[in-house]
Amino acid sequence: MKPSRVNNLQETTRRHFFGQCGIGLGSIALGSLMNNKAFTSQGSIKQFHLPPKAKNVIFLFMAGGPSHLDLFDWKPELVKRDGQNIPESFIKGKRFAFMNSSFKNPQKLQGTIRKFKQHGQSGMWASECFPHIGSIADEITLVRTCKTDLFNHAPAKLFMNTGSGIFGKPSMGSWITYGIGSESSNLPGFVVLQSGPRGPRGGAVNWASGFLPTTHQGVPLRGSGDPILNLANPVGVSTRSQRDSLDTLRELNLKRLMETGDEEIRTRIASYEMSYQMQSSAPELMDLSQESESTLDLYGAKKDQSSFARNCLLARRLVERGTRFVQLYHTNWDHHGGPTETLTKHLTQVTKQVDQPAAALVKDLKARGLLDDTLVIWGGEFGRTPMSEKRTTLGRNHHIDAFSMWFAGAGVKPGNVVGETDEFGFGAVDRECHVHDLHATILHLLGIDHEKLTYRFQGRDFRLTDVAGRLIKPMLT
Repeated sequence: MKPSRVNNLQETTRRHFFGQCGIGLGSIALGSLMNNKAFTSQGSIKQFHLPPKAKNVIFLFMAGGPSHLDLFDWKPELVKRDGQNIPESFIKGKRFAFMNSSFKNPQKLQGTIRKFKQHGQSGMWASECFPHIGSIADEITLVRTCKTDLFNHAPAKLFMNTGSGIFGKPSMGSWITYGIGSESSNLPGFVVLQSGPRGPRGGAVNWASGFLPTTHQGVPLRGSGDPILNLANPVGVSTRSQRDSLDTLRELNLKRLMETGDEEIRTRIASYEMSYQMQSSAPELMDLSQESESTLDLYGAKKDQSSFARNCLLARRLVERGTRFVQLYHTNWDHHGGPTETLTKHLTQVTKQVDQPAAALVKDLKARGLLDDTLVIWGGEFGRTPMSEKRTTLGRNHHIDAFSMWFAGAGVKPGNVVGETDEFGFGAVDRECHVHDLHATILHLLGIDHEKLTYRFQGRDFRLTDVAGRLIKPMLT
């Protein structure tokens, strides 16, 4: 059995994408001497298991668990039976977060107060909270029967992002850039943007590279000020002296890399070069002065004001510049009921923050010809219960058996609804779509067979979908 840590590049490349040979010593040395881009590229091997439909991914992550029952999954029977006890058959043997508040009193059904209507030729249902997203109904596939395994925020976010609720596994963006690289040489292949009152629970582990080389971890860009702290040169350090220092470090690191085969040295070289490139590329990316007023109005964005709207516009600019995976986190969707978590005022606030920008992103990508090869994903870590959770005000508890996500763009069937839940929106009655299935389908759209994208670590081969995952074929064109 091979050791988990290797001391030569031959073993490192043996376990690389598809199990084929990677970059040898001679190629590394030659590449480093002749072509900076060839050496510092974040890609592994530019080869696909099947023809890719998507080149880039933008994942709009709604952190906290959006309530599908108040947004996308219209249940008139739930409204009709508001206040009645939920039948015991639904909740027997089930577990929920905040067990005391869930089971201290009989479980009462809670119908939505939101008005729903159908949109587009597809007839997709959406609530009054999402008039703009409703306007792109014929561009998206709505999956109403998503399912996950974990009902607390941090583990569930990890599960959605890494396929595991255990710390230390690579995120989806890391797997993708490890597998097929990035087309950008002066921006990271995996970028994270955040908005809302706080960061997502779990923090950086949601975009970490785990046991993959750290060059594949997500790079957070700040919404205001310098996009990355300490990126600019200190006072008194010229561009020429910095370049000379980096070249010297590069030579020393390359020599050590060739002696030891330590993959992290290669990562360090690539990180230095990427940081150098980003001193000019990152400020240019964040500068929206060249964007037209009509584009800013489309998103509802301000040039110098941090917001989800601005991040959506930045996501479009990132994929234009070749970044492979862009993830936007927006909080807070955790509407249990309480002073700051109501299904009335606070749900309205957060949906208003994302509705127009998310729809604008799809419209803008389409207008620029980018939607054909950019996959847009919208969703959170889980849904909410059809039963009320009585706190200061009525709310909904965490729910893992059914929730809604939508997808648009490359290879996704437009104007499409996948899956059907029961009369209360509690669970799937047609086409359950587990998180592993979502991951398998996303990789498929990128030209990757999820069973073949593996990495050997601690004596076994790991993959994003673990030992599960099946394609959600009704999503696909």
